Amino acid sequence: MIDTTHSQDDLQVAGQAEEINEYATTAEGATEAHTELETEHSVSHEITLFAEPIFHIGSFTITNSLISSWTVVFILVIFSIVLGKKIKKIPEGLQNIFEIIVEGAVNLMNSVTHDSEKSKKIFPYIFTIFIFILLNNWLGLVPGVGSIGFIEIGHGESVFVPFFRGATADLNTTLALAIFSVLAANLFGILTIGGWNFMNKFINIKALAEVPGKLIKEPAIIFVNPIKFFVGLIEIVGEFAKIASLSFRLFGNVFAGEVLLASMAAIFAFVVPIPFIFLEIIVGVIQALIFAMLTLVYFTIASSAEEH
Repeated sequence: MIDTTHSQDDLQVAGQAEEINEYATTAEGATEAHTELETEHSVSHEITLFAEPIFHIGSFTITNSLISSWTVVFILVIFSIVLGKKIKKIPEGLQNIFEIIVEGAVNLMNSVTHDSEKSKKIFPYIFTIFIFILLNNWLGLVPGVGSIGFIEIGHGESVFVPFFRGATADLNTTLALAIFSVLAANLFGILTIGGWNFMNKFINIKALAEVPGKLIKEPAIIFVNPIKFFVGLIEIVGEFAKIASLSFRLFGNVFAGEVLLASMAAIFAFVVPIPFIFLEIIVGVIQALIFAMLTLVYFTIASSAEEH
């Protein structure tokens, strides 16, 4: 005879085990679905030190700060073309305002260079870089910049990436501006005082060459001129320090302003951030002016002979 009692018990146990497995599978699926749902709806938006990539042209990455820079360049080019076509011998309206601004800028430069001819040569670069930095600083305050973008999913999380970001809040932009400014100042110095005189500011061969001829009349020259030579080598380090100073000062102040505005908006989105926006407008002007004036000083120093 077959023991049917044990067979029925085994069937019941097997059925219960299947129900438990099915319930566990259902619960696990629900948990995973809930986790996925939470991941889809929780979007992180953090201000990063680096510019976020938007798209690629071949191997070239287009970032949101680069798009902002191109936008400013486009605005400046269009505005210059339009304004250039409306220039009259007898100024009126908007031309009057810009002539006052240009005249004030030239007078300010003359107070640094003490040479009107030199100021006229340097003016196009200094004024252009001032306007470029100023517009980039202010562009970061325009509604939509930093808040309009797309959601990118990667590494199990959703991240908001804005289409535009203030270009001067990206170290790549400020570093490029600083390198270009210092190189332009050195090139201007070479063209103004000559390659030999300019080189003697850094590698002062002239000071060492004077030692044998003046040693009898001026014994102290054996100590003074080697010091001059060593100071020239320090000047080489100073050129790299200029790049670091220009780039990090501008980047640090503008990036700090972005963080401040984001913090104020997170605390209370209405009314409270308005005074800080006006503060950042002023800071934008000051930082652009500081960068331009320091660049002007570098141009002036580079175009002065070593003995001056």
